[in-house]
Parts: sequence; C-alpha cells; structure tokens
Amino acid sequence: MKNIQNITNDLLYIGSSDRKLSFFEAVYPVVDGVSYNSYLLLDEKTVLFDTVDKHCAEQFFENLKAGLEGKNLDYFIINHLEPDHSALIKKVIEKYPSVKLVCNAKTKQMLFQFFEFDFDIEQNFEIVKEGDSIKTGQHELSFVMAPMVHWPEVMVTYDKTDKILFSADAFGSFGALNGNIFDNETELDLNEYRRYYTNIVGKYGAQVNALLNKAANLEIKMVCPLHGVILKENISKLISLYSKWANYEPEIKSVLISYASVYGGTQNAAEILATKLAQKGIKNIKMHDVSMVHHSFILAQAFKYSHIVLASPTYNNCIFVKMEQFINEIISHNLQNRTFAIVENGSWAPNCANTIKTSLENLKGSKFIEEKMTIKSTLKANQEEELENLANAIVEDIKKGA
Repeated sequence: MKNIQNITNDLLYIGSSDRKLSFFEAVYPVVDGVSYNSYLLLDEKTVLFDTVDKHCAEQFFENLKAGLEGKNLDYFIINHLEPDHSALIKKVIEKYPSVKLVCNAKTKQMLFQFFEFDFDIEQNFEIVKEGDSIKTGQHELSFVMAPMVHWPEVMVTYDKTDKILFSADAFGSFGALNGNIFDNETELDLNEYRRYYTNIVGKYGAQVNALLNKAANLEIKMVCPLHGVILKENISKLISLYSKWANYEPEIKSVLISYASVYGGTQNAAEILATKLAQKGIKNIKMHDVSMVHHSFILAQAFKYSHIVLASPTYNNCIFVKMEQFINEIISHNLQNRTFAIVENGSWAPNCANTIKTSLENLKGSKFIEEKMTIKSTLKANQEEELENLANAIVEDIKKGA
C-alpha cells in the first residue's frame, strides 16, 4: 500500500524510513533509525529525485507507481550515487526504459562501478554540468556541482520555480521520520544533525564552504535533503551551523573532557578537574568515557566545544587503545582550531602525553595548554595544586579567547 505525502501541489515525498538499521554505513549507531528520502515531481514531464536503500525497495516502488498514477517517468535525477540513495537505479530503468538519467559526467563514470547492465543505457543519459538546467513544464531545474560533499560526484538540484533546493546529503540528519516530514511539525534534534555532519561530512569543510557560497546566491524557501525532515523554518539556523562546522569554529567556549580509565585512577582525576572548572565558573562542561561512548558521539561534541581535555593511561607503552581511536577520529575528520589539555597516567612508565601531542599538533590551529599533568596509578593529595594549576590554565585560556 502506498505511503506518500504532498510537499507542494505537484511535489510528492515517496521515501522510506528504516528502523531496523543498527549502524549507518556499518559504523555509526542509529538508535532511532534513518530515513531515505526520495521525491517525485508531477509536472508536464515527471521527475524522480534519487531512490532509497535496497531494504526499502518494495515500499519505494509502491510509492512511485501510486505517485505516477499511470504516467510514464520522464526524468530521473541522480544527485548522489551512494547506495543508500541509488540502490534501485537499475530497477527503475528496467521499469521505465525510456527515462532520461540526469546526472553529471562523474556520476555516469561511477555508475558502472556499482551496476552491470545487460541492456544499452547510453541513450538514457542526459549529462549536465554546473549551471545547466532543464524545463519540465511549469518548473525549471538547475544543477549545482558539490564535489566531496561528501562524494566526488555529488550535485544538488535547484527548482527555480518553487525555490526548492534538493540538497543531496547536505542538511541531513540521522533518525527515521515519524509521519511528520516538515521541520515545523517536529522538534529538530540538533545533536543528531551535528553528529551526522561531523562524522559523514566533517572532513570536507572547504568543499562545504564552496557549496554554501553557491547557495548564498539562491533564494531558498525549502530544502529537501536525502536524510531527515524537509526544512522550511530552520534553513537559516542550519546554514549558520554548517558555516561554523565547515570553518571548524566551536559553537561554545567550554570544555569537553574525554577520558579513558582502566581501574579508575584517570577517571578520578578527570572528575576532580571537571569540579574545579565548574567552581571557577565554566558552564556546560561535557564528559565522556571513550571506552563506553561510541566515538561518533564524542567527535560531534569535539566539533561543538572550544577546549578538549584528553586524559589517558599509558598502555603498551603507547596511548590507551580507545583513546587512540578517538584521537584518530579527530585527525581523520580534520578538526581544527581547538585547544587541547593532556593528562597522562601510568603505573611504571607514564609517557603517552607526548605521543598525544605529536599526533594532534599538525592539525591546523591546534593549541596546547602547557600545564601537562602526569599521574602514577592514582592521584595523590600533593598533586592537588598541580590539578588546580591545570584548571586555572584552561580557564585563563577560555577567558582570553572570549
């Protein structure tokens, strides 16, 4: 049975939600599932914007058939070739063999990496480049290239008539849809928008900025992303956040304390440091045990906070494995312009602080609080002054930045 909704009088939502998915891209936990958004324009020429993941194929084709109401499918715009949006391309062509595949040259090249066709589809392609447009009747659709947001073939489509941006993975979020498909019908979970951006797109700040600069020249009344709700009222809010994230600007001047602790000694030091920071007026402090919280959540907080404390035991003469994993996530996602403080622990050879600093110092704009703290197994009473000095140094740096 069909499950479609009207976005405008001639634009339909025909996507699906997956609530059984545990890990998006086999990496990121999605407690509330994820949506795969697809759209159908019913103009003089009909237009399909992307498809859905293969696990939602049955619902998708029911929706597409019902939406078309017996009409042929004229255009199929491929904004993004990642399989959660393109898995059904071949089946769409099989069902509608005369459909025009509207995509850029890079998409066409990569398409044959994912599909083997036992029929000739060369005549189906309509290759577009930056600034090209097609008229479908009342609507004119133009195309903006967005390479590496977050794949090299990505483009976005702009409906000049209704001022709608079909934004591919940009402005998306984790989380299934729950009947409400518009942002003015439900509360946005900005934590999940941030986690989605930082983990999926976060490395490509320069490319995101390039897209934002192009979008600034467009009048946008609605954004239709490939994941998450359709944006009408929160467009400026999301663009502002994207600008901060793309420029690696912290959202708040406060402290994220990420620690690893095998037997509690490092955790105790982290907890006391948090208390001292709070007593000195620092608000909105956030703490995470990197062994207990998935790195995708902590990375999202690292993009939010200005100062990051890394507290780790020395393990096999190196950084504790879960802390090392988190640090590698920071590096691989190119986090910049952060101030780090380091607390090291070790029962006989505490030496991971220098390794942590060396790992992070090549990130653009990285700074380090010089008051490094070393613990041997457990924090001792005569080290309270040392911990106090570290807290003071962090607070002084925050106030200086403010």
